[in-house]
Amino acid sequence: MPGDALHHDPAEVSGRIDTTKPHPARVYDVLLGGKDHYPVDRQAAAAAFADHPRGHLTARHNRDFLRRAVTTLVRDEGIRQFLDIGAGLPTAENVHQIAQRISPDARVVYVDNDPIVLAHARALLTSSPEGRTDYIDADLKDPARILEVAAKTLDFDQPIALCLVAVLHFIEDETAYGVVRELLDALPPGSRLVLSHLADDLNPERSAQVAQSFRKSGLTFVLRSREKVERFCTDNGLMLAEPGVVPVHRWRPDGAAPVLPAPDPERFAALEFVDRLKYHDINDVTDEDISVYAAIGHKP
Repeated sequence: MPGDALHHDPAEVSGRIDTTKPHPARVYDVLLGGKDHYPVDRQAAAAAFADHPRGHLTARHNRDFLRRAVTTLVRDEGIRQFLDIGAGLPTAENVHQIAQRISPDARVVYVDNDPIVLAHARALLTSSPEGRTDYIDADLKDPARILEVAAKTLDFDQPIALCLVAVLHFIEDETAYGVVRELLDALPPGSRLVLSHLADDLNPERSAQVAQSFRKSGLTFVLRSREKVERFCTDNGLMLAEPGVVPVHRWRPDGAAPVLPAPDPERFAALEFVDRLKYHDINDVTDEDISVYAAIGHKP
């Protein structure tokens, strides 16, 4: 469905892109081995890697959690609608591609506030004929606008999975809890919260170093404990799905994360460190590598 992605002037969108400061969506793109970012984003990622050379495993396991969560909800629990806030730049496995591969009639609304995501958002609107997708250019801190526009695509009388994957740690404490409450209050019974969040009690020393590195780059980072992450569910009356709030790589692992074939050794050796990351097998992971919690909550 045509939405914000098709109604904006490309020149206006381009003018909003600030290439002097890193942006979370673009830094995440670096961590996932993408190409839609700028030198300042690579610098922020490289600074974080200096403190945690295997930090890309957290980012990639976080993305693979989204794959597993969407697959589980569509295949096993009958969810057909998704509101993905903080969607980030298009990747090989976006929510609508995962969901519509299982159920072609699935509907997905993406939300982000980064103009570079908006510039690439047409790739998020390639819905199956039976389903629908839309993109909203909005800030998570403006839930009223998000809900108003999302209602043009999603049926709020039917369950919706609200995806807040690695986004709430960019919002201050009480603001974050209030925003989640407002979003969940608008969703019908049977809806889900798909949640992941950087932790301050998983490998805390290393996590604090990485967070401080990102803060020096100008990014807001609020690390939260397992208890505080769980509050996003329990404060809103949600029932936690098994296995509860756990390190992201331990949320129902299936060993099916895609692995790209590496280029020939000479070409691989010539790549910068951040450009080699996408070829790493993320199944080579230990608990010491991970600093993100993941969970799904069910609204009764």
